[in-house]
Amino acid sequence: MTSLAGATQDEVRRANLSTVLRLLHQDGPQTRSHITAVTGLNRSTVGDLVSALAVLGLVRERSGDIRGVGRPSLVVEPVPGSAVVLALDLRVERTVAALVGLGGQVFARAERQHHDGDQSTLIAEVTQVSHEVLAEIPPGASWVGTGVGVPGVVRTRDGLVRFAPNLGWTDVPLGDLLRASVGGGSGDVLIRNDADLGVLAEHMRGSARDSSTVLYLGGDVGVGGGLFVDGRPLVGAGGYGGEVGHMRVRPDGHTCRCGARGCWETEIGLAGLLRAAGREHVRDISVTDLVTAAREGDAAARAAFESVGDWLGIGLVNLVNLLNPQSIVLGGHLSAIYAMAPDRVASQLQTALPAARELVEVCSSHLGGDATLVGAAEVAFTTVLDDPVGALNSSVAS
Repeated sequence: MTSLAGATQDEVRRANLSTVLRLLHQDGPQTRSHITAVTGLNRSTVGDLVSALAVLGLVRERSGDIRGVGRPSLVVEPVPGSAVVLALDLRVERTVAALVGLGGQVFARAERQHHDGDQSTLIAEVTQVSHEVLAEIPPGASWVGTGVGVPGVVRTRDGLVRFAPNLGWTDVPLGDLLRASVGGGSGDVLIRNDADLGVLAEHMRGSARDSSTVLYLGGDVGVGGGLFVDGRPLVGAGGYGGEVGHMRVRPDGHTCRCGARGCWETEIGLAGLLRAAGREHVRDISVTDLVTAAREGDAAARAAFESVGDWLGIGLVNLVNLLNPQSIVLGGHLSAIYAMAPDRVASQLQTALPAARELVEVCSSHLGGDATLVGAAEVAFTTVLDDPVGALNSSVAS
């Protein structure tokens, strides 16, 4: 928790409002007594903060369950329709959009396939699907921000996509383009790497809620990584960290879309998996199709999962030794590889340094294909969660 030593009374109150609202947003309805116990604030302060948030329309109180003699405890809960965000997961083949309310309630969701790789066409498709879900904003709700996940290297301060090889993008000002075509409500348009959003989502609402040091590996077409260390995101000096898919593991291997040879992505990415199964030239085949084939006795499909499982484990060994995570969460097709060849992955992990290996748990994503979308929503809620009064005042002013 951030120290408030030397803070003004207004700063302390703003921080306390943020603490209570974050608790309700992330964990759902709570009694005042539970809020008091979790936050360490006294009862009268919690009562005052809850009342202030209720005046803003962000929370409400209702009767809880009757337990024993006496009045039922009042339960404080977030009001989903008070503040909403636009969340976008811009994938290689399609964009997924959602309108999400405070507390995580989804009011609308839509998808739009990408018809070609042209940049202007793709931006137009993203804009269309965004307006489709924005049309469902509840009456009286404040649109407080927009979060966007992209499979590439992103300059977080302005949303410039420096390099997204699987989209064919270099130095695309996505933040500026979406601010102009979609807008961000009273907040900003925040562009982030998809795996950075994935690890945030899994840490807050998914498989790694109880872990403070988490590595998330997402597999869509390529492979991306997101990292939390001691409960905080680790993204590097410019926000470009986590590109584990471009860790070189096989110098004499295949050429990657980034231009290098032998990147981990060339072995465990979707193209690598299909190549290992002899299906690289088969149109419209999915990982689910390959899993089904393997389970029905297709020897080539079975061998592909085992071979790629070895390469998945080899890369994980390097990351376990380097990062010493508590949890490694596998998303996208990496989750399927792990499910089909757990023994091969585990066998490779046995070669990691024992001290680090003994502390790590490898698991599949709880949020599945929605991890990036959930993370995009959480990033977009940052403004209102950090400063509820200021964010809503800004919304009224705009």
